Amino acid sequence: MAAIYTILVLFLAVFVAGFILLIMGAINFDVSNSEIPPGMNQPVKLRIIHIILICIAVVGKILEKIGICSEINFVRYMQGVRTPGADQKLFIKDLCFGNVPVRIYQPKAPTSSQRRGVMFFHGGGWTLGSVDTHENLCRLLARESDSVVVSVGYRLAPEHKYPAAYEDCLNAAIHFMRNTEHYGVDPARISVCGDSAGGNLAAAVSQTLAGRSDLPKLRAQILIYPHLQALDFNLPSYQQNQRVPLLFRERSAFFALLYLNGDASHIEEVLEGSHIPVDIKLNYMKWVSADNIPEKFKARGYKPHVLLDCPTAVYETMKRFCEPSLCPLLAEDAVIQQLPESFILTCEYDVLRDDGLLYKKRLEDNGVRVTWYHLEDGFHGIISFSNSDWMSFSSGERGLNNIVNFLKSL
Repeated sequence: MAAIYTILVLFLAVFVAGFILLIMGAINFDVSNSEIPPGMNQPVKLRIIHIILICIAVVGKILEKIGICSEINFVRYMQGVRTPGADQKLFIKDLCFGNVPVRIYQPKAPTSSQRRGVMFFHGGGWTLGSVDTHENLCRLLARESDSVVVSVGYRLAPEHKYPAAYEDCLNAAIHFMRNTEHYGVDPARISVCGDSAGGNLAAAVSQTLAGRSDLPKLRAQILIYPHLQALDFNLPSYQQNQRVPLLFRERSAFFALLYLNGDASHIEEVLEGSHIPVDIKLNYMKWVSADNIPEKFKARGYKPHVLLDCPTAVYETMKRFCEPSLCPLLAEDAVIQQLPESFILTCEYDVLRDDGLLYKKRLEDNGVRVTWYHLEDGFHGIISFSNSDWMSFSSGERGLNNIVNFLKSL
């Protein structure tokens, strides 16, 4: 008995020591490798959340090395641990639109008219996230805007490469638009919405549906710090915020490559800009260029990037980055002109800030009405913490309130 007790004590001591070392290592990594500018909203809370995420990633790496599970699967599991209970104001149901799993949020309150419909595509770099991770956000959108929200559980990379996620979101949207009467939704008031990679999917789906004459026209697109291009990872916001949580510059390229090819080969070429031939880049510079970013957004520092040659073998693996269904910022003007009223939210301390600014300009230049809300103290991912107890940020709540008010105006 004493021997068993001794073994348990030793095991506990090793576990505690390992846990302390993990925390200390995460804190050291956070302090050494990240930067939290003084103007950010609630910086201490952000640092704590970042350290927690680092710990989860480290444990995932350890489990992957010893052959238990992959890092990505462990992170996915940890993301879905917390599931809220029943909602007194909503009917919530899991269904499938064809082969695509969805979760529908319908207000319980009776209504004499049809409601708005919102197709929601979650963020997570096309590799993480789920209907569970964005449960609180979708509940809040449905409750506060009195809308029917459909959250789409699209297939994730690297198991399912591009265009799997895009096709799932498009097919789910088409199914919903053809069956609105089953959900009490006005077919003339359907919007698409997404954050980060989900914003990318919402923009791509919106562009595709704009050319469909057999379906109702979308009422709006709501893009929350969207990822819209992979040609230039050296725009001002990428330079200024390259080490700002929760999305580092390198991680943004990493996720884009996992979605495109299922692996992160040639990430160095992508970061330095030698993955797309110069002539093709020059052709797209009318849309993807720091020259189209207002000067005030370069005040924190920006160094123009020199165009580099691209090896043919590298371009062969990257050429689909030029497809608008993967990089919506590259769509032709004829497509952009047909897009619905738009809401774009950007954050100052976000590598993807300039993607949103460039798309805003493209939409406005083509006569599309745009409501733009910029969080001067916001960071990437801030909206997904809204309605999440201690993890919510006041700046994120402001942004979410503006999204809800926009929805109510439709």
